[in-house]
Amino acid sequence: MTTPQKDKDQQAPNPPAVGWTGMIEQHYRRIKENAETYPYVWSSYIVVYGGFGLWFAYRWRKLRRTDDRVRVLQEKLRKLAESESASSATAKSDKPPPHADKAPI
Repeated sequence: MTTPQKDKDQQAPNPPAVGWTGMIEQHYRRIKENAETYPYVWSSYIVVYGGFGLWFAYRWRKLRRTDDRVRVLQEKLRKLAESESASSATAKSDKPPPHADKAPI
């Protein structure tokens, strides 16, 4: 027969998870115990993936700035092209056609 002490040891220390909150709490406890058991592993994960996250954020921000500069330059170029086409259209309409100065044969 087993003693009452062994029965208590055989039981799971954590009660079974009930619902979503119970599952989340149980998962959190497992992660916390693992992090306390292996602190160097978890700190290396934080350093590596944190570094990747910082690098990704830096590159994303630089890309957004470059994209914004390109959009501004494209807008300026479009306005310049429109103004040149409008000024060339008015200059062409002011000139008489080249065959109008010549006398008919």
